[in-house]
Parts: sequence; structure tokens; C-alpha cells
Amino acid sequence: MPLFLKKIIMTGLLSTLGNLVYAEVVVVVPNESPIQELTSLQLSDIYLGRLTQLPGGEPVRPIDQTEQTPAHGEFYQQYLGRTPAQIRSHWSRLIFTGRGQPPKAVRSNDDMARELSRNPNTIGYMAPEAVPDSLRILTIGS
Repeated sequence: MPLFLKKIIMTGLLSTLGNLVYAEVVVVVPNESPIQELTSLQLSDIYLGRLTQLPGGEPVRPIDQTEQTPAHGEFYQQYLGRTPAQIRSHWSRLIFTGRGQPPKAVRSNDDMARELSRNPNTIGYMAPEAVPDSLRILTIGS
């Protein structure tokens, strides 16, 4: 078998394995949250510091996970189409120019659940199997 063909087969196998390993991340809010659903643009704007209030006037406060958690990179890639490096660069620019501060970051799904339960106007993300009864999964539309 030619080397070129072997490379194509290996690339296909590795990309399939990567999809199997990829763990879904869901966006969550407290059960008491006024937020029922968001568009992907609204979610992006919330996590990039461009949106602090929803169209109805409700305040919204994003909670992030630290870069060391698997959910961090998955969330930004899945929902914002950005890498952790791009997110760091974005916040570095805003901090340097005095136009914003990044969201508070927690170290685990459990910490995320605790932080979200303290304020109905917060939004976060975690692995779907980690969502406790006090939170609900939010629908993200196009």
C-alpha cells in the first residue's frame, strides 16, 4: 500500500477517534433564571463581554471555567468557534484598553453549579452528565 494512501487512512481514523473522545458541553442557567433561550450570537456576545443585559433588560453574568478544565476549550470551540488562545488574546486587549474584565472562572463542574445557584442572572457551561437539579440546560438557537 502506498505511503500516501496510508496517511489518508490514518487521518480518517484519527479524526473519527477525535469525534468519539469529544465530550459535549451544555449551557446552563439556574432554574430561577429569566433566560429561556439564547441565540448563538447572544451567547458569544455574553462571553466576549459585549452583552451584559438581555433585550428584555435582564442583567446576565457569565461564569467561565479555568483553561485547565476540559469543558473550557470544548465550550469556546463548540459555541463560539474560538480557541482558548483566541479568547486569551481577546481579553488581554480589553483589559489593556480598560474596556472590560473576563468572566469569573471556576475550577470544576461542581464549582460552576455552586456559583450559578447563588445568582439567577448567571449563565455557565458544563458536561451534561454533571448538571444538577438546581440548573437547567439552555437551548441555543442559530
